[in-house]
Amino acid sequence: MSPKRLCSLLLFIGFAATRFDLATTARILGFFPSPSISHLIIHAAVADTLAQAGHDVTVFGAAKNVYPNAKYKYIELERKTLDNAFIASMVQSSMSFYKQFGTFLESIATSANDSITNPRVQRFLQEHGPGDFDLVIAGYFMNDVHFGLAAHFQCPLIVSFMIQPVMTVNRMVANPSEFAYVPTLMAKQKQPMDFVARVKNLFAGIIEEMFISVFSNHLQQNLYEYNFPPDRYPPLDEVRKNVSLVFTNHHFSQGPIRPNVPNLIEIGGIQVKEKPDPLPTDIAKILDESKEGVIYFSLGSNIQGSHLTEEKIKIMFNVISKLPYKVLWKWAPNELPGESKNIIFREWLPQDDILAHPNIKLFITHGGMGSVVESQYHGVPMVGIPLFGDQPSNMANVVNSGYGLSVDYITMTEESLNSAIQDVLHNPKYKETVQKFSRLYRDRPMTPRQTVVYWVDYVLRHQGAKHMQSPAVHLNRWQLLSVDVIGFLLAIVLISAFVIIKVFKLICCCGKKNKLPKVKKAKQN
Repeated sequence: MSPKRLCSLLLFIGFAATRFDLATTARILGFFPSPSISHLIIHAAVADTLAQAGHDVTVFGAAKNVYPNAKYKYIELERKTLDNAFIASMVQSSMSFYKQFGTFLESIATSANDSITNPRVQRFLQEHGPGDFDLVIAGYFMNDVHFGLAAHFQCPLIVSFMIQPVMTVNRMVANPSEFAYVPTLMAKQKQPMDFVARVKNLFAGIIEEMFISVFSNHLQQNLYEYNFPPDRYPPLDEVRKNVSLVFTNHHFSQGPIRPNVPNLIEIGGIQVKEKPDPLPTDIAKILDESKEGVIYFSLGSNIQGSHLTEEKIKIMFNVISKLPYKVLWKWAPNELPGESKNIIFREWLPQDDILAHPNIKLFITHGGMGSVVESQYHGVPMVGIPLFGDQPSNMANVVNSGYGLSVDYITMTEESLNSAIQDVLHNPKYKETVQKFSRLYRDRPMTPRQTVVYWVDYVLRHQGAKHMQSPAVHLNRWQLLSVDVIGFLLAIVLISAFVIIKVFKLICCCGKKNKLPKVKKAKQN
């Protein structure tokens, strides 16, 4: 080989190695400020996956690190979690979620502002600037203001979302809404939808659109301009168009079936371990020795006993204490609801690892999407007690799909709760259906973690992967609906019709004049 060719080959190898190194050792910032621990579990799983793949990952989180053995650098914002009074009002109110949505968005906006103005974050931004990070991953929870971080570091932005995409997430990447056959999350409809269901779905979509367009956008716009001044940063609308990808903790097998743009990537089950961790010794002993089966009961990471009424706590305890099974009940941090030989109370339990155990017979859950996904993945039937947010909709889908039953918290009685538990425990159809779905849910060309690594590396290799972006991102609402085109064509039709009518009238008038009898003038003497 000639020296010239050898030199060219070495240069090529060096360039390729550099490109490969850039793709595998990128500096990534994960900003996950949601006060909900269940959200942090999803977003941090993405960060942990990337750190395991060799990236240099720094994470800001609003609570203690949920993956203490992760390889990423973790910076805790030392903020309070969701306000207890606010959660209690959401749980105990009989009002629909839509009626509480305004208060909910205000609370989230306040939380988002507290995150970005946190002294640790402000000091971090002062010490780091453009070029210090190759990518920002923002955990999304109505906190568009945080997209300004990507503008600060002048790098691509990926959004991580913990459930199926809602309208505001779809809008980031111009994912089509398709109200005629795609149910919105809060509409609680199942495909295929009949006429009545489509009417309900359209109204739910309009209400959601109004809240997002008018209320949430106004709040986020004000917060963004305050924290990222227009003299130094691009406007929020432009920053939103910088979203390279959206990772959504959802999978098409869960439904609804819908079209997705190329840069909306499904990673449903990202928080589920491909191989469960060893259980604590005492929990493992209980599960291994209970051949008749064990029931697992958890109302999620955000709900505490103080959020529930004494009446409902008593109902749950009275029913569960009479069951002929051991029950692992996550309960924190309040006084125990009672004592029973069959109930083992713990302030914290490794939910994913417990649900993976073959002796788990039933999962009594609040219906959070993370919990539902883990139960579906491991093939465990459910009884849901949904409390607020997307939980009623999630459990409606569980019931419609045949994976379990749901009990309304407000109207719950001992009879209704016990009836649901007994039905799911003794009717094999629920277990068979959810286990069949479990096999379907796991059948993918790549695992969620492999999917995350591939697409993040793809965005890094292609400097933001703008070629994946839908052109619809750059159109306004009227252009998306083709109102301007329809108006233009309608104007042409109307003008043409006007001209034709005028010409026709002119022709008719001329014809009439020609047909009029000529009047002979009288001869003058």
